[in-house]
Parts: sequence; structure tokens; C-alpha cells
Amino acid sequence: MTNLIPQLLRRSEVMARLGISKSTLHRWVNEGRFPRPIKLGPAAARWRVDDVEQWLDEREEMSC
Repeated sequence: MTNLIPQLLRRSEVMARLGISKSTLHRWVNEGRFPRPIKLGPAAARWRVDDVEQWLDEREEMSC
């Protein structure tokens, strides 16, 4: 059986994967340069692993 629950990343995990600061992450999201997070509550947001990996793949393709 396939796992239908998406894998989610916390802000700190996204920042660590990309090597960026919180302000850079928020700026990129606000500018539409990075996927928006899923809001789980008033103080909880998560990014789908698939969205982050796809974004990274697109950047890699652009750099070739």
C-alpha cells in the first residue's frame, strides 16, 4: 500500500537543506520564488518534501 500522507518539512529543515536564512526564505516565498507552505494552524506551516525537491530540480536544470 502506498503512503498517501505527504512528507512535510519544518521551516528550520527547509532552511538547512537550502543553506539560507529565515529572512531569505520568507522573502522568496513572498516574491513567488519558492513554494508557499501548507498552513497547519495559526503558528504552524510546513513544506511538502516533493515541492522543495521539485524546486531544487528546476534550479539545477536552469544552471546547466
